[in-house]
Formats: sequence, C-alpha cells, structure tokens
Amino acid sequence: MGLRKSFFAAMYDPMSRGSEDAGLREMRHSLLAEAGGDVLEIGAGTGANLAHFDGIESLVATEPDQAMLQRLEKKAREQATLVKILPAPAEDLPFADASFDTVVSTLVLCGVDDQSRSLREIRRVLRPGGRLLFIEHVRSADPKVARLQDRISPVNRFLFGCECNRATLDTIEATGFTVSRIEHGELPKAPKFVRPMIVGTAVAG
Repeated sequence: MGLRKSFFAAMYDPMSRGSEDAGLREMRHSLLAEAGGDVLEIGAGTGANLAHFDGIESLVATEPDQAMLQRLEKKAREQATLVKILPAPAEDLPFADASFDTVVSTLVLCGVDDQSRSLREIRRVLRPGGRLLFIEHVRSADPKVARLQDRISPVNRFLFGCECNRATLDTIEATGFTVSRIEHGELPKAPKFVRPMIVGTAVAG
C-alpha cells in the first residue's frame, strides 16, 4: 500500500466534507432512492453512499484500492450495513452476466484506468433493462474551463486519481446505454476545474 494512496484515503472524507455538506450528500440520497433489487456499487471508496441505500434486495460494493477498502469495511461495520465488499476494479468485475438490477457509480468514472471497458463491464453485469445510476465529473462545456481542465488533469490524476476532463456522458451512450435522465450541474464547494458534473440514470439495452 503506497504512502500517497494511504494519505489520500485518510484525507478523502475531510476533503469532501465541504461538498457533502453543501449539497452532494443530498444528491447522493436522491439518486440512490432510485436503486432497487440487487445492487452493485463500483469504486465505493470510503463508503459515502452506504447510508443512502434503502429498500433494496442486496448490496455488493467493489473497491480496488486497499487503503480505501479498509475504510469502506470499517464504515460498513460501524453502520451495520449488510453489504458484501470485494476488492475488484471496474474494468474486471468478478460477477456473472446479468447479475444485478442496479449499478451505482458516484465520482468513479473519472478515475478508472479504462472508462469504456469499465462501462462495458457494468453493462455486462446488469440485467436487461437494468439501470446505471451515476454522479460524475465531466469535461466542461465552457471552452475556458475545459482548457483549464486539460492543463491540470495530469497533476490531478497523479495526486487524486481523477481525470475531470473526460466526456463521460458520451462514453456511457457509446457503450450501449440509453440515458433516460440527465442533469447538468456543478459539484458544490469544489475547485473550478472539477465543478462540472452530471447526475443521471442510464438503462442497459
């Protein structure tokens, strides 16, 4: 476990608190109210979503980073959340085809190594008509902000594992999903280059 990753995992919740308190927590709660059936959360991080799942059949969470995984397991124990936690990347999900009714991705697709492959895996493990619920950083529609994102992305990727200039919505649609709901907005209390975001639902074909 690298020192940088351990430090980032330790600081993730404190760094995110401003955004969570300013509205991100409510966004999570509203989005996850749509989750149903057998649910998979990819890149569950420190477990920010765990408290927002209600009325579902089962919950599985994956997280590839060992430092994050330890914090996720600790939070699940503290909240007495009935969740199965597995160390797995989004690009290689250890599940059979059509295993889940809902997949959740919040602030994850900006950091996966291969976004297209991750989304193909999500689509594979979803049942026909299953839904992907997402909150994601995206490339800004403002050319000036987009240029800032391009300049800072390599540093942001190294420090925080995030490429906030990705055209994530295009990739979701290109990998066989039908976007049924989309909201464009801003991540509250966040630096300008990571502020552009989307919240939505996509249905697997």
